[in-house]
Amino acid sequence: MRAITPALLHALARGGSPSLMAALAPILARGMPPAAIDTPLRAAHFLAQGCHETFSFTRLEEDLAYSAARIAQVWPQLAPRASALSGHPEKLGNAAYAGSNGNGGEESGDGWRYRGRGFFQLTGRANYALAGAVGDPDTIATPEGAVTSALAFWRARAIEAAADADDVMRVTHLVNGGANGVTARDRLTRRALALLGS
Repeated sequence: MRAITPALLHALARGGSPSLMAALAPILARGMPPAAIDTPLRAAHFLAQGCHETFSFTRLEEDLAYSAARIAQVWPQLAPRASALSGHPEKLGNAAYAGSNGNGGEESGDGWRYRGRGFFQLTGRANYALAGAVGDPDTIATPEGAVTSALAFWRARAIEAAADADDVMRVTHLVNGGANGVTARDRLTRRALALLGS
């Protein structure tokens, strides 16, 4: 299997942030083998999911600066409050993620505290707990924390079984909680396999 380098990440993403890829590559190369992401198929699934979740290796934190129209589209239950939440990322995070994935109510601040961050854009207290980052959630937005949390999350959810079966839908569900972008994720997985020399 080829080494994980910034050039490989760039070829996978067909773009990306050079500085972010330069920071991520050595951490991935060091961290993936001990996490048993040690076959081309497992590595391809892991990297493809990370590429998709980080918007082609361009950011490690969810952008919650949504317009009112976009808020109503993504979170229909918030449509009556969309205008008030637009332009207020912290308020939107608290409203959008309240009472889900282990978060407390809107007033708890958990929605913002445990917003989408990291290599897998983890959201919610429960997912941060699987990644070992409940006590210091901001660390997931750093390159080291982004990869470390994704590796811990991958192991905690035993995602390698779905990767070994080359089941992109199942891997996507385990990482993302749904089927968001599964076609693009499949395309990235095939590209990663080719790049890794499989």
